[in-house]
Amino acid sequence: MRDRRSNVAAEPGPGGETLTTKGHRQRLRERFRRSGEDSLADYELLEFLLFSALPRRDTKPIAKALLQRFGSFSAALAAPRERLCEIPGLSDVSIDALKAVHAAIARYHRSELKQRQLLDSWPRVIDYLRASMELNTIEEFRILFLDRKNGLIADEVQQTGTVDHTPVYPREIIRRALEHAATALILVHNHPSGDPTPSRADIKMTKTIIEIATPLGIEIHDHIIIGLRKNVSLRELQLI
Repeated sequence: MRDRRSNVAAEPGPGGETLTTKGHRQRLRERFRRSGEDSLADYELLEFLLFSALPRRDTKPIAKALLQRFGSFSAALAAPRERLCEIPGLSDVSIDALKAVHAAIARYHRSELKQRQLLDSWPRVIDYLRASMELNTIEEFRILFLDRKNGLIADEVQQTGTVDHTPVYPREIIRRALEHAATALILVHNHPSGDPTPSRADIKMTKTIIEIATPLGIEIHDHIIIGLRKNVSLRELQLI
């Protein structure tokens, strides 16, 4: 087989690698080093992320398959492991690489929050929550525990559920707040449907937590619901 563009013999190596593949990888690396991530299309950045995990594979068709299946770069990173396993060519190691990038994004945002007062850094709070939860395929209930200066003490996922329900136990939430010596909480959960409109159950549960927390000197700053490219605040909606 001969590469028509370069007229270089493209003999496949182990796993399907060719001289053409090596040249493509080198050109992509040089473009990234020279011009940064904005010079790469979404599929090219996914290719780049897979280079080390799949050293002897052409990662372009895998990257394009990821975008076709999940619809966007961020959705590909956030996709559940079992769905990533359905993409031909992805190995356990390459899936680990994608999930590590997604985890790194969330950890970056979380580490930024730990240096700040959360109520004075609301856009960063939302960025972190969206990076962590926006594309989850099951509901997840998260709590941000705050100190007297509204600094972040801890960030914990309390419960995970199904595609449309998460069991929440108000007294367990308050018990954890007392263990952390937290004086305020931000409650968060996601709606995998993409619609962040609060349900009656969401509102009732939040009011129950407030009723238990208030006599103990614990304030519920807000309950945020994360949807697809949208989020709502129960406090802004004047529901609490």
